[in-house]
Amino acid sequence: MNQEKSGKKVWWKWLLGILAVIFLLIAGVALYLNAKWKPLISEKLKTGVKEGSAGLYTLNFKDIHLNLLTGTASLDELSLSPDTTVFNQLKAVGAAPIHLFQLKVKKLQLNHLGLINAYFKKTIHINSIVLDQPSINMMHYQVKKKKDTSNKSIYQLLAKSLKSLDVDAIRILNADFDYIDGASQRPLHRIKKLNLHVKDLLIDSLSQFDTTRFYYAKDITFDINGYQSKDKMYLTKVDTISGSLSKRNVLIKGFKMIPRYPDLEFSRMYQYGKDRYDLDFDQISLSGVDFLRFNEERTFHAKKITLGPAKAGIFLNREMPPPPNLDKGKNFPHMALRRLGIPTIVDTLKINNIDLAYTEYNPISQQKGTIYFQNIKGKVLHVTNDSLSVLKNNHAIANLSAMVMKKSRIDIKIDFNLSDPKGAFHYSGVVDPMNLTELNAISKPLGLIEIETGKMQKVDFNIQANTRGSKGKVHFYYTDLKVKLLKEGEDGEPVKKKGLLSFLANNLLIIDANPTKGEAPRTANVTFERSPAASFFNLLWKGVFIGMRESAGLGIIPVKTPEKAMEGIKDKKQERKEKRAERQQKRAERKKNKT
Repeated sequence: MNQEKSGKKVWWKWLLGILAVIFLLIAGVALYLNAKWKPLISEKLKTGVKEGSAGLYTLNFKDIHLNLLTGTASLDELSLSPDTTVFNQLKAVGAAPIHLFQLKVKKLQLNHLGLINAYFKKTIHINSIVLDQPSINMMHYQVKKKKDTSNKSIYQLLAKSLKSLDVDAIRILNADFDYIDGASQRPLHRIKKLNLHVKDLLIDSLSQFDTTRFYYAKDITFDINGYQSKDKMYLTKVDTISGSLSKRNVLIKGFKMIPRYPDLEFSRMYQYGKDRYDLDFDQISLSGVDFLRFNEERTFHAKKITLGPAKAGIFLNREMPPPPNLDKGKNFPHMALRRLGIPTIVDTLKINNIDLAYTEYNPISQQKGTIYFQNIKGKVLHVTNDSLSVLKNNHAIANLSAMVMKKSRIDIKIDFNLSDPKGAFHYSGVVDPMNLTELNAISKPLGLIEIETGKMQKVDFNIQANTRGSKGKVHFYYTDLKVKLLKEGEDGEPVKKKGLLSFLANNLLIIDANPTKGEAPRTANVTFERSPAASFFNLLWKGVFIGMRESAGLGIIPVKTPEKAMEGIKDKKQERKEKRAERQQKRAERKKNKT
C-alpha cells in the first residue's frame, strides 16, 4: 500500500517536472524569437507602410512589445506622418489623394495576432486593433485628378510583401479629431471624444472588388458624445452624433443653440440690428448619405434629411439700426445655399413637427410682438447648389403646413428659383378660419392696431417675391370687423387709443366685411418694397399682412417705420434731457437766492 502511494508521488513529480521543462522551453523559445523577431517586425511594419503608401506615409514608434504566448503586440508612442514632397509629386501628375492624415497615439494595441502565419505565409489575421485617445488630423486639399491616371489599389501596393490582411475589429476611442484646410492649415472642424469602429477589414485579391465593403471594411461606424462649444453670444450643445457607412445614415440628437443673454440685452450688445436664434432640435437625421462621393469628390449627397421635432425662436430688435451696406437677402434659404463651401444635393428635406416663434420689438409701442407657427411639417424637394443639378432643374419646391397663432391651419407652397440672381421665389397658400382678435398679439405691438371684433373665414394669397420685395394678390374674407387705432406712449407709458381716429376709421374707412352684402369679394393687390434689413420670414408674413390691411380699408393709414420711430424717440429723449437741465438750473438759482 505504501509502495503504491510512493509510486504515485513519483509519477506526479515526473509529470510536473516534464511540464515545467516544456514551459521553460516554450518561454525560452518565445524570448529568443521575441528578441529575434522584434527588429524584423519593426522594420517590416515601417517598410510596409512606406511601400504600401508609395512613399506617402512614414511610420515611427518608440518601442514594440510582442507576446508570442498570447499573440498580442503593442506599439508605444506611435506616429504616422505624410511626406509633403511625395504628395506634391503625386499632385503634379494628378495621382494625389484629396485627404492626408496625421496620427499620434501613446499606445496601439493588437490582440491575437497570428505571427507565425504572418512571417511564413504572408497572411495576417488580427482579432482587434485598439487606439486609445489618439490625435488625428485630416487635411483636405483641392486636387485635380487626371482621367488617364491609373492609381493602384491598396492590395496592389501591398501584394509583394503580403497576401492578405484580415482584422475583425478596429476601435478608435476618445479621439481628438481635427479637419483642416491643407492649403492654409486652418482648422475647419474640431471634434473631441470621437469613437470610430471598423468592422471586418479585409485586404486581399478579391475584397477590392467587393461592392458590399466600404474602404475594404464591412462597416465603419462613429459616435460623438457630449459635444459642446461656446463663443461670446451662444452656447452650442449636441448630446450625440452617430453614423454608419454601410447603412449610409447619420443621427444627431439633442442639438441646442442657446443664446447667452436675454433677447433685448443680446440685441443691444451689437452696434446694429441682428437676429437672435434660440434652437432646440430633438433630432436631425440623414439617410442615404453618399460617404464615398463626399470623400472622393467633396460633394455632399443625401437622399433625405429630417428635421425635428424641434422648437425655434427668432428675435429682432427694431430699435437697432440696420447694418450699413448689408442686405439680409443673401440669407434667404436658396441664396444661403449657394454660399455653401461644397456642392450639396438633398433629394428630400422633411420638416417634422417644428414650433417656430418669430418676435420683433417695436420701439414705437415699446412692446414685443410674436407670431407663432406650431407643428410645422412638410417636405422640400430638390435642395441643391450643385451646378449640374440646377441646370437640369432650377426649382426647389416646399409644401408645408402649420397652426398659426395656435388656432388656425395654414397650408403654403413655396417655389424657390435656384438660379435667379435676385433670389426669386413664389409662394401661395390658404389660412383657415379664426377669430381675428387672436392676431392682437402681433397687430397691437407691431402695427399699432387693436382688433376689437372680427371673424375670419379664410385668407388666400398668391405672391411673387425676390430680394427687392413682393407683388401679388391677397383675398381676406371676414365679417364684423372693428378696430382701435393706437399711438405710442410717452415717457415709457403704454400705447394709447386714438379715440377720434378710431371712430372715424370704423365709420368711414374700415369695411367691416368682405364680401359686403350684394357685392363681389374684394382683392388686395399687394406691392411691398423690402428693406435690406428685412429677413426672408419677415418678407413672407408682411406681404400677407399688408394684403389683409388693404382689404379691410386700413391700407391708406400710414405705418411709421422703426427708423422714423427711433428718430422720434431720440428727439423726445433730448427734449426730456433739456427740461431736466433747465429744472436743475432753476433749483440751483433758488438755493442761491435763499442764501
